[in-house]
Amino acid sequence: MSDFFQNGTVTTFHNLTDRPIEDLESDLLRFSQQNPMGLILPSLFSELEAPALKNIVNELKSVPYLSQIVIGLDRADQAQFEFAREYFSELPQKHRVLWNDGPRMQTLMNQLKEKGLAPTEPGKGTNVWGCYGYVLASKQADVVALHDCDIITYKRDLLARLLFPVAHPTFNFVFAKGYYSRYSDGRLNGRVVRLLVTPLLRALENVLGPEELLAYLDSFRYALAGEFSMKTSALKDMRIPADWGLEVGILAEMKRNYSNRRICQVDIADVYDHKHQDLSREDHNKGLSRMSQDIAKSLFRKLSTHGHVFSRGTIRTVKAVYHRTALDQLESYVFDAEMNGLTVDVHREEQAVELFAKNIMSAGEAFLDNPDERPFLPNWNRVVSAVPSIMDDLYEAVERDNE
Repeated sequence: MSDFFQNGTVTTFHNLTDRPIEDLESDLLRFSQQNPMGLILPSLFSELEAPALKNIVNELKSVPYLSQIVIGLDRADQAQFEFAREYFSELPQKHRVLWNDGPRMQTLMNQLKEKGLAPTEPGKGTNVWGCYGYVLASKQADVVALHDCDIITYKRDLLARLLFPVAHPTFNFVFAKGYYSRYSDGRLNGRVVRLLVTPLLRALENVLGPEELLAYLDSFRYALAGEFSMKTSALKDMRIPADWGLEVGILAEMKRNYSNRRICQVDIADVYDHKHQDLSREDHNKGLSRMSQDIAKSLFRKLSTHGHVFSRGTIRTVKAVYHRTALDQLESYVFDAEMNGLTVDVHREEQAVELFAKNIMSAGEAFLDNPDERPFLPNWNRVVSAVPSIMDDLYEAVERDNE
């Protein structure tokens, strides 16, 4: 049971009463007459072979208010794409599978490459970016939600609660970020948020001084949650990272484009569990090690656009303050876990902190050494300006693939 405390600089929607899903869906069905709603599911083909996505599809079959479901499919050949079409065919809602590796989508990407506007590498950010483009091109939803396809504990009330604040016709919110508790099998999870993001935000504020962006990001109870909803009008001028900095990048973009009064967070699940990434201490290009570097670089980039100047000395100081802050917070998590009957492996957690500290240095050096790096995908307003036919072409490509 959640409390009602409003902390930070954005509105928090709590789960105070465990309102029945039937009541929520009744309201959303009424809201959908004025604000049609869609859902984006960015997926690797491998996730179609795991039980989590099958449960998600089964839950979605009972959702009555969605006008559109868009599945972004990565790493799939022709046979796998056809399998995916059959896999999702049981959804009663209108749905389309974006075959990102297919010849029609690749032809479009080559066209954008000639303009210097194509994504440079595959990944979740690129997948989401393409889905955003199709949602805009299809014009079937005024509000769109996004969530991952590996949620083991998925129930359809997660989606209802995620959409409610933005879909409500008299609320003024443009964006809603989901949050939840992270524990499973008697263990406290969420290492990257607990041991990297929160202490790094506070270390940056300690070193750089008061900064509105840092206070805003620190207001979110789970900044790396892959679940959020927004008005489709917000998709047009949003620049998002193609790498693991996606979630932080989207939060920063919403801050850049809108007042905090139009941004909120919402409690969407009592228990949340999904596929866990390996720490990957040996290979810094994989797992949580790669993720930590991308997140740190995303923060350095965003803060530089706010006028902060970074040097190697600044990065070293941030790393040192981060390390001490993370260890102090780790102690708090250990105590909290024990009171709730959960376990925390202190040795492994401190190993993670040490790895993240090294990766903050690596990310800072990469940021300083590559001032011309273009980490963000172009927003769709720019793409349309460069290629006026792109929306029609994208819509046609997806429709023909799904015939």
